[in-house]
Amino acid sequence: MQAIGARTDALRGAWLCGACPGVTTMSLHHKLCHILGGAFDLPHAATHTVLLPYVAAFNLPAAPAADGVLRRALATDEVPGHLARTATGLGAPRSLAELGLGERDIDEVTALAREQPYANPRPVTEEPLGALLADALTGSLTLSKASQS
Repeated sequence: MQAIGARTDALRGAWLCGACPGVTTMSLHHKLCHILGGAFDLPHAATHTVLLPYVAAFNLPAAPAADGVLRRALATDEVPGHLARTATGLGAPRSLAELGLGERDIDEVTALAREQPYANPRPVTEEPLGALLADALTGSLTLSKASQS
């Protein structure tokens, strides 16, 4: 029964993700996925799945209204953890390393992301972005440095 719940959440999330581009601008999550796919040949859907909890933890403190909507929609008090648990429940990859990114690549990803920034609810500066990527590389959702405002 747990797998059915995870699949339900994943399908709801996929529908919402498909609806979002029509009503808003893209932000850091989309930017990083394009960089990782285009420059490092990582698989598009899996990269989105891995990065979503990390970027949510990075951005939601700067977007309290979005955080509230997501908490209600997902019936959780902790959106990033819920997203990570759902992906794990579906057997999805949990780290960028699983997809083929190396630690040596973090600086290049950070530089590329900052070259032409997208609209984002929180400023994308080098150190917090590097921490977000380092955590996503290892699958560690602590985001201690990345989630600080």
